[in-house]
Amino acid sequence: MAHGIGRRGALGAAVAASFPLADLRRARAQGGSTIRIGVLTELSGPNSVATGQGSTIATRMAVQDFVRANPGLTVEVIEADHQTKADIAVSIAREWLDRADVDCVTCLNNSAVALAVAGLVRERDRVALLTGPASSDLTGKACSPNHVHWTYDTWSLGNGTGRALVADGGDTWFFVAADYTFGRLLAGDTAKFVTAAGGRVLGTAYTPFPETTDFSSFLLRAQASGAKVIGLANSGTNTINCVKQAAEFGLTARGTRLAALLMMITDVHALGLSTARGLALTEAFYWDMNDGTRAFSQRFAPQSSGRMPTMVQAGDYSATLHYLKAVQALGAEHAKASGRAVIEAMKAMPTEDPLFGSGSVRADGRKLNPMYLFQVKTPEESKYPWDYYRLLRTIPADEAFRPLAEGGCSLVRT
Repeated sequence: MAHGIGRRGALGAAVAASFPLADLRRARAQGGSTIRIGVLTELSGPNSVATGQGSTIATRMAVQDFVRANPGLTVEVIEADHQTKADIAVSIAREWLDRADVDCVTCLNNSAVALAVAGLVRERDRVALLTGPASSDLTGKACSPNHVHWTYDTWSLGNGTGRALVADGGDTWFFVAADYTFGRLLAGDTAKFVTAAGGRVLGTAYTPFPETTDFSSFLLRAQASGAKVIGLANSGTNTINCVKQAAEFGLTARGTRLAALLMMITDVHALGLSTARGLALTEAFYWDMNDGTRAFSQRFAPQSSGRMPTMVQAGDYSATLHYLKAVQALGAEHAKASGRAVIEAMKAMPTEDPLFGSGSVRADGRKLNPMYLFQVKTPEESKYPWDYYRLLRTIPADEAFRPLAEGGCSLVRT
């Protein structure tokens, strides 16, 4: 097995780019059998802890585990930072696909980035494993025969948290949303669940992304609306800052509830249980769910500065493992020749791994798995490091994601 990781892997991509494009295309056509995976993630910025290096680590772990059991396959892994910018992401992906012979681009933890790169991957007939972006459009109007969407999406998050809080008395909402594709879709999808459950949306404040760090004026607008729930349609350090600033203003002390619509365990860790206690959130994965999740997490944490994996990083492992199973089933040369054929094989095969258990990939590219509604524990309830969540509800896979017929995906035959 050959797998270059980290900046050395990125350097490998740069070296490959120095060879003439015609030579690389000729080598590809002649059936070079090395599978190359490019982790295009956020190595700096508001979501870098929840994805970033941890996504590369999880991808590498999947490659190592698969190749250990299937030594005939050679796999290389490289990484790059899209810096939350779609144009930078497309530039990197184009270089990878055209000059570095990359077969699969994975993570893409930003909806605008994912939507842009997905089009390029389709044009080049390669594979995109979308483990990090949230946009439900990726299996709707922007679905493609060349990508799958793993882990979660805006529909599943709104379905989990929005419904639960309305049922618990939170029937008026105000959203503070990041002003780009992800934030607008997350606020919009959650609002649909709120109103369908009998609640009302009193307003939405859109915050410039990624430059906003002071959310005080937006939170004060939310407070002034009188809403019982403030829905935070953002992520990473933006969510952390919102929760901290809301606590400083005493919003929760006066009875206002915060709904962190996309919060991951590393965000809770950064906040601390004293500040995050009581938050309701929806996730696809928790490190302490069962023996399989714990075993993986205990291997992962020492490689990631002691941090337990987020659901995106778990998705990186799961999606890569399933991709490699499809590559093996087709044969490396066939897989390199047609990304579309790989995606078809991924949809035809049931998914199975120790992190998400059994599942499937639908015709629209949506990977189906349960979602979990959690509540953050109090400091007194937590018994050991990273013991942060109390499970409130398991949402079965067939209820967790938008019904197939409602997404508007052109791949779905009605």
